[in-house]
Amino acid sequence: MNDIIIRVAARGEGVTETGRHAAFAAPGDTLSADGAVIPGPHHQTPPCGHFPRCGGCQLQHLDDESYAGFVTDRIAAALDAQGLTAPLRPAHLSPPRSRRRATLHAEAKGGRVMIGFSEEKSHAIIDIAECHILDPRLFALIAPLRGLLQRLGFRRRGDVHLAIADQGADVLVTHFSPDGLEAAETIIAFCERHGVARFSVDDGLGAETRWEPEPVTITLGGVAVPLPAGAFLQATPDGEAALVAAVREAVGQPRTTADLFAGLGTFALALPGKVYAAEGARDAILSLKGAANMQHRPVFAEHRDLYRRPLTKAELDRFDAIVLDPPRAGARDQADALAGAEVRAVAYVSCNPSSFARDAKAMVEQGWQLRWVQPVGQFRWSTHVELAASFVRQASSG
Repeated sequence: MNDIIIRVAARGEGVTETGRHAAFAAPGDTLSADGAVIPGPHHQTPPCGHFPRCGGCQLQHLDDESYAGFVTDRIAAALDAQGLTAPLRPAHLSPPRSRRRATLHAEAKGGRVMIGFSEEKSHAIIDIAECHILDPRLFALIAPLRGLLQRLGFRRRGDVHLAIADQGADVLVTHFSPDGLEAAETIIAFCERHGVARFSVDDGLGAETRWEPEPVTITLGGVAVPLPAGAFLQATPDGEAALVAAVREAVGQPRTTADLFAGLGTFALALPGKVYAAEGARDAILSLKGAANMQHRPVFAEHRDLYRRPLTKAELDRFDAIVLDPPRAGARDQADALAGAEVRAVAYVSCNPSSFARDAKAMVEQGWQLRWVQPVGQFRWSTHVELAASFVRQASSG
């Protein structure tokens, strides 16, 4: 019996109306009785020769329409699981070759160094010869980095953290700490030749900078913020802009806002009025505090672990609006406190639809209205989905 693929499940496999699953199938494909996938109108030829072995992408076989549908469906399914509904806006998709931040893996094997993403469901590294998600400036460093690590005697398996800063590429290699004058000169020559803004290593005791001719920054909200090595950034500038725009729309024009899990200040520095910014990562909050003070921005930054010490209802009630951007686990305790707060508006940014829906349910049960959700697909062709949502207090019937 032939079946038509009607949707793509959370892990990327196509699903028919009768519940059959098929890997690398797109909506509109036909799944034959023997399990063969016959491509339909939304099944595109994957652009990368490493697909589907490379774990960096799971959905290159989907065209833009079906990929956008997947991003939106992930969020709708998570809300439905909690008994919630909300208007879902059209998904915003970052374009190919726009990733400015990525973590690759490196391993010395067979007399050479391999660098790339891991294979899907495996620790084996795909030694990438092409990449359709990385910013070309980052991909251009991969081959030279292989040669550099080999010359420096890289022997262990480690990670290569890459990011595009204001000054150029920022490189951090873990499980690695080459010593000696020759190694130092080799690193400097490499960085000068390839325009690297900073090169750091970390052998387990923290990042150690080996090259940084001028302080490395990332511009957020028009402010140049010092960028700690390996710090979190939104994956693409395009995706960041979409999330910032959604957050600004959700909070409106508040006089005072609390930005919780503020990081380096992606949202805090883009908000009007006075901003209180709380963040548990010490390096990030110190960078935000210093940058805001230098530019005389009305941002009060506090180093605060919001899992151990979430803002209380009394603290939350002091603000006109709240911005919440927690890690993947969500912010159950903070969301519980927020659910009872008398705040006018909340913008919730999430990289995990399931934990977002759980927290949203706690808020809706205490009188919040989930006005809309903006899906964002900045991890192109992956099953990783992000969103920004707007909450307001329900009007009192009394």
